[in-house]
Amino acid sequence: MFAKGPSINTRFLVAVLLSIALLVIDQSSARLANMRAMLSILLYPILYAVNLPSEFFNEINGSVSAYVDLKAEVGKLKEQQFVSDTRLLKFEALEKENIRLRSLLESSYNIGEELMVAEILSVNLSPIDHVVLVNKGSRFGLHIKQPVLDTQGVIGQVIRTLPLNSEIMLITDPNHAIPVQVNRNGLRTIAVGSGHLNRLVLPFLPNNADIKKGDLLITSGLGGTFPQGYPVAVVDDFQVQPNKQFAYISATPKAALDKIREVLIVWNDAKSISLSLPLSIPPTLDGEVLAPVTPVAPVNDQNLKPVEQNSPQAFDQLPKAAMQQGVGNINKVLTTPTTGSEQMGDEGE
Repeated sequence: MFAKGPSINTRFLVAVLLSIALLVIDQSSARLANMRAMLSILLYPILYAVNLPSEFFNEINGSVSAYVDLKAEVGKLKEQQFVSDTRLLKFEALEKENIRLRSLLESSYNIGEELMVAEILSVNLSPIDHVVLVNKGSRFGLHIKQPVLDTQGVIGQVIRTLPLNSEIMLITDPNHAIPVQVNRNGLRTIAVGSGHLNRLVLPFLPNNADIKKGDLLITSGLGGTFPQGYPVAVVDDFQVQPNKQFAYISATPKAALDKIREVLIVWNDAKSISLSLPLSIPPTLDGEVLAPVTPVAPVNDQNLKPVEQNSPQAFDQLPKAAMQQGVGNINKVLTTPTTGSEQMGDEGE
């Protein structure tokens, strides 16, 4: 009742021998390449159908994860934008208040600084020389002692200009010093480069100076090179030295000096506008402006006639207020009624 055939051992031996023969043929010649290509074409739909569920699941999972991450990132960005817009409104209010206070002091206010983006070409970070080369030069208007910034803070200043490129000395160069002040209390000092990209030193503050770890140092505007108010560094160490006159104070630059690729070069010679009203100088009839004169009190008389337009040429050089008073007095004499005795006296004379 049961079909009889070769034993399982025999069939296994035949399969092994056939596999070995196919391996030897495939290794020694390319006769089986066409057969392999045909088999791969026939088996591709089966492989695709087998992998379809796992690929579909991975695609759905990746899409959902990406959507959730993107939604969270958009929410954070919107929140940051809202906070930034609020801070900008506050800064605008402070700027307007600063303008008003300066106007009360009859001072002036800088409209702003002009900026140019430059790309770093090479870097020289030897222990005694922190200099970078940028792709903007004198043909773009750059000049020596021009401040250089990035999006975080001050980087350095231009020390040499060529037609097509310029050299910038970083604030951490041992030969560089920048006037700064503590943003918390306005304490002014000088920050000197230490030769390390992550450290500035403040060597001229006494042991009892009002400065502490975490204070922000900003440019003070003294010296005329760096504009006022740009962040420079954050104090990270304050050590009192009882046996010395000055304390040891170090700070970390705000700018990532070891990662910068682009820099902002600043023109700090922007025009200033005067916020105080100029003294009013009375013009002449010809439209020319004379030197300031002592103001003359106006004559309040309802019987005066208006000043005529054909005034003598001699009056053209007088201030308008004085001329109006003189002509008004003449008209007053001519129009005032006289008594009979006065008329008789005039006839007798």
